[in-house]
Amino acid sequence: MSEQELPPWLKEQLARLQQLQQNLQAIMMQKQQVEIEKVETERALDELKKTTADDTVYKLAGPLLVKSNRDGLIKDLEEKKELTNTRIIVLGKQESRVKENLKEVENKINQMMQMAQSGGSLPSSSNTNSSNFNQPSSSSSRK
Repeated sequence: MSEQELPPWLKEQLARLQQLQQNLQAIMMQKQQVEIEKVETERALDELKKTTADDTVYKLAGPLLVKSNRDGLIKDLEEKKELTNTRIIVLGKQESRVKENLKEVENKINQMMQMAQSGGSLPSSSNTNSSNFNQPSSSSSRK
């Protein structure tokens, strides 16, 4: 079956599936970057805590190293670590929701394809949330 032969309902669901896959990939990449940032922050914090109050410390400000206050830097890094933890949690929840939506769309496509192959009637419009497909209405209204 060529793409031109695909029914509109299938094209719509495949486009939705592709969009969800792209969203999932973007969320996973963003989560990975934040996790790397967290590890780097933890490493810097560990090294900074090894220094004494008398040691001179510097922080990177663009292309410059600037002399800085050790205790202030520790406070800043601890706040940054907390923020990255929160961002990782939020991204994890987003990832879970998108994965859930992906499974729903995949199941809907499979169910619709089985009905099409068995000669059942399929919707010609974009309304694919019909009770003919045994999809719980609460799952499709969550966004």
